[in-house]
Amino acid sequence: MQFKPEKKLGFGLMRLPLNNPSNPADVDVEQVKQMVDMFIENGFTYFDTAWMYNGFASEKVAKPALVERYPRESFTLATKLNAGFFNTLEGRDEIFNAQLEKTGAGYFDYYLLHGVDAGNYPKFESLDCFNWLLDKKEKGLVKHAGFSYHDTADLLDEILTKHPEMEFVQLQINYLDWESQWIQSRDCYDVATKHNVPVVVMEPVKGGTLAKVPEDVEKLFKEKDPEMSIPSWAIRFVASLPNVMVVLSGMSNLEQMENNISYMKDFKPLSEEETQMVHKAAEIINSQIAIPCTGCSYCTDGCPMHIAIPKYFSLYNEIKREDMEHKGWTVNFNNYKALTKDFGAAKDCIQCGQCEGMCPQHLTIIDFLKDVSAVFDR
Repeated sequence: MQFKPEKKLGFGLMRLPLNNPSNPADVDVEQVKQMVDMFIENGFTYFDTAWMYNGFASEKVAKPALVERYPRESFTLATKLNAGFFNTLEGRDEIFNAQLEKTGAGYFDYYLLHGVDAGNYPKFESLDCFNWLLDKKEKGLVKHAGFSYHDTADLLDEILTKHPEMEFVQLQINYLDWESQWIQSRDCYDVATKHNVPVVVMEPVKGGTLAKVPEDVEKLFKEKDPEMSIPSWAIRFVASLPNVMVVLSGMSNLEQMENNISYMKDFKPLSEEETQMVHKAAEIINSQIAIPCTGCSYCTDGCPMHIAIPKYFSLYNEIKREDMEHKGWTVNFNNYKALTKDFGAAKDCIQCGQCEGMCPQHLTIIDFLKDVSAVFDR
């Protein structure tokens, strides 16, 4: 089996289309089937899911939308073991076996220890998860072993030095986080490259942040190439990195799928001039973002107050970009009020800290919710 996909675009089954926007598990399976068809018909093969994506429904959706409709050898499927859902040696197998049943895949082409960082790395080690994963590979249940990662370049170097058997690593890389002291996209990419470990990119559009950019950035891109969509610059930036084997895009509808395919089917790397322009765009955007949330929603599944944290952060970022001193009002006040009919308000936070423990961006969510509440809960 070929290790690396022939084409660099991967379908992230993380932000799937929904029948009910208030219920992430209520996936529009028929639309997902159409998206899968378009993806495969254009020569793409890499699908990525995980235990808790889309309210724990993503793996289940993969079965009717993909596995039951295409020959098993015609696609590659990746999923993950998250440290937050097992505490024993037996627990690893309980999740793995449930994943096999949910997807019906028979085996996983790529299997990852999920979201490794300084907080959970000791748990993965103490429960012998790296060797456990190699055992799954020896039994043919996993074709390629790796891990996804959210932490410093120094710790990544330590892990890859200790575990040279890992065949790939999944990193958050995008042009906004390229020089970030917190995400360390560039430094982590360099570490993986030093170890000759191929990179799978997650969050290339930073949860949609790089699809809706400030007007001056949009003008910058459109003057360079009016035919290219705004998010295309983000995806092509990371796909142009030599050690990147696949770029995951969490596509939510057919339009996004069609757009991504249009420039990734016959992908051409960015020129040096284009790359420098993208870095300039990052400088502009970074100066305007109040809360660097990617909208992954890891924080929301265990929230006892059912607070729509990423949605509120998105509204807050948008309102901070507006000239509220002169404008006074924006439709986002109504949008916030509408959300609180289905979700807890920002002011309802009880400061339990569950969300901060799950956040791969290490955001001070409790403090940010206070900022949100100060604007919207009045």
